[in-house]
Amino acid sequence: MNGVAHGLYSALMTLGQPLLRRKLARRGQKEPGYLEAVEERFGRYSQPAETRAELVWVHAVSLGETRTAAILLKALRAQQPALRLLLTHGTATGREEGRALLKALGQPGDIQVWQPWDSPAAVALFFSHFKPRLGLLMETEIWPNLVTEAQARAMPLVLVNGRLSAKSLKQAEGMALLSRPAYGALSAVYAQTEADAGRFRRLGAPVAGVFGNLKFDATPNAAQLAQGQAWRQALTQPVIMFASSREGEEDEFLKKIVAVAQANRAVPAINSVANGTAKPFKALIVPRHPQRFDEVAALVAQHGLRVSRRSSWVGSPVESDEAMSADVWLGDSLGEMALYYGLSDVALLGGSFAPLGGQNLIEAAACGCPVVMGPHTFNFSEAAELAEAEGAARRVAEMPEAVNAALGLVNDSPALAQAVAAGMAFAERNRGATARTLDALRGYL
Repeated sequence: MNGVAHGLYSALMTLGQPLLRRKLARRGQKEPGYLEAVEERFGRYSQPAETRAELVWVHAVSLGETRTAAILLKALRAQQPALRLLLTHGTATGREEGRALLKALGQPGDIQVWQPWDSPAAVALFFSHFKPRLGLLMETEIWPNLVTEAQARAMPLVLVNGRLSAKSLKQAEGMALLSRPAYGALSAVYAQTEADAGRFRRLGAPVAGVFGNLKFDATPNAAQLAQGQAWRQALTQPVIMFASSREGEEDEFLKKIVAVAQANRAVPAINSVANGTAKPFKALIVPRHPQRFDEVAALVAQHGLRVSRRSSWVGSPVESDEAMSADVWLGDSLGEMALYYGLSDVALLGGSFAPLGGQNLIEAAACGCPVVMGPHTFNFSEAAELAEAEGAARRVAEMPEAVNAALGLVNDSPALAQAVAAGMAFAERNRGATARTLDALRGYL
């Protein structure tokens, strides 16, 4: 039965290739990166074929996974400077981040291509062309044909920093004829938490260790963080940030901001709060996906609010009349999260106010920015629970309560200072996953 299911899956993936091309063409209209090197997705490459198996393949599907991969790869490259990397992605933002990562690592011979579409032919061409000797999959990416082909070629394939939510487990169990053989064919799984490990084991995956989350080992960009903190100190009002916001959430955030303003009969909407006595504040929105920057700017305008975009700032926002007169600041840049956290007094956690699983709160904690999160944090459930238990984050039921909680913090200096200290201690206590992962990989390398 497994063979029948896999055969049917492979046939559908082969027949679905024209649909993928159309999807890429549509997405490329908004994100031109999707139109780059499209043939790589089908196993056709401009890079010379490898004559020997020496590449270590790392798959980081999107932006978040690529940033996590950077933590591991920088440490790995420090240990083995001559190591050659093959880096693959599935999204345009991941590929762009990966390009910057390989430039920073500075090793000749590293290669970056798209993840092959999971049809038997594309996957076989990928392995035949590059001949990787080891595969590292970051966090969640399991594709049946990729795993099957790696196993057939006796190439070790390890899931690193593995996470599996209860929702993803349920979905995988619904496709058990495909998922169980795929997870079972992995060489090893290094899980983030014991809960993740238990869910992987239910799918038959060979869990070889529970090492924590690599994201705790990330060091915030010191220059960005210092710049943001300097800007914040120059402001006469606190900043409430909506970090990594997702579609649908910004509208609820802006509705609450307008409601707060109307309750105060304030004309510059952001510059008052409900009782009229608390400090005025600035709102900063940093969308999760860069292709939505223009959309979010338009949404702010639809709510009758004035927006100032980070891309328009020549220097400090304090020095810009446009920025200081705006109701909402829009963080429309990539790679500056440390600056935004440094600029902010409190951050609302994107993806947690809609059933999307939440975004990573670890960087906020490491930057000393307290977090207010909604009810949906299943993507980072243990980190969210630990942060809440240790006072680094607060959980609320819905957006209006989140804004009120943030306002409460910025107007209670002792409570804010305590939350900042708790966040930094939380981030520091949970470091070490990189060293444990490198030690486990030693046998493969």
